Amino acid sequence: MDKRAFYQIRLCGQIDRDWSAWFDDWQVEHTAAGETILTGATKDQGALFGALLKGRDLNLTLLAVNRLQVIDDRAAAYRSTR
Repeated sequence: MDKRAFYQIRLCGQIDRDWSAWFDDWQVEHTAAGETILTGATKDQGALFGALLKGRDLNLTLLAVNRLQVIDDRAAAYRSTR
């Protein structure tokens, strides 16, 4: 069984989608409100904090962090667990 946890990080400001590799290949999306949404898996809490620190290092304001639940592993569909 896969022990990874899936998260969505919402940041104020937009980064180029090419930054995905720096964020451990997390999906990078933009909103019409000028935000960046990072979605991806972490192996542990240290990896999650690492992603949060990378956002800080880019001087982006953290808006939200949500743990996601995998709905269909094959389709990589997610939904918020809040």
